[in-house]
Amino acid sequence: MSDYLNYDIYDLDLTTVQDNNELKNLILAMSNRSMLVIEDIDCTIKLQNREEDGEAVKNGDNKITLSGLLNVIDGLWSCCGEERIFILTTNHKEKLDPALLRPGRMDMHIHLSYCNFSAFEQLAFNYLGISQHELFHQIEGLLGEVQVTPAEIAGELIKISDVREGLQDIVKFLHNKKMLQEQTV
Repeated sequence: MSDYLNYDIYDLDLTTVQDNNELKNLILAMSNRSMLVIEDIDCTIKLQNREEDGEAVKNGDNKITLSGLLNVIDGLWSCCGEERIFILTTNHKEKLDPALLRPGRMDMHIHLSYCNFSAFEQLAFNYLGISQHELFHQIEGLLGEVQVTPAEIAGELIKISDVREGLQDIVKFLHNKKMLQEQTV
């Protein structure tokens, strides 16, 4: 996204931020036309309990409150600067406080599922420049049976120099994933 928009990108680990004031200063120091990524917002610091927000929520020596985070995302400090995009990732949306999830703070909620065939076709076009191949039908069937992320597929596609051999390697990869998943059931 940052390449497409020509935005600077910042990765923020909330566990390294000492307090709300430092968080505000970090946001204010971001350049215009930038993106801020906070990964695993549900795991980094405890933000889901507004009742504790009157006091600083302690995480080690850190004292960041839900209110402090909300203010940098959607409050007075968020409007200082232009064209900023905040991206927060989570594996457990249900653990997040509804105040963090509401429109205006998180305008889009994008569920990234396992790779389906439509996503595979797009990845194959992006990485290999192909939109059809005789092995696509077999890959489509395997993707219906296997839980594999688009990132895993992209990781395999990036290794490909010869399309025919590479797609055969994708089929082998998916068969191996299927066998592993069947063994864990």
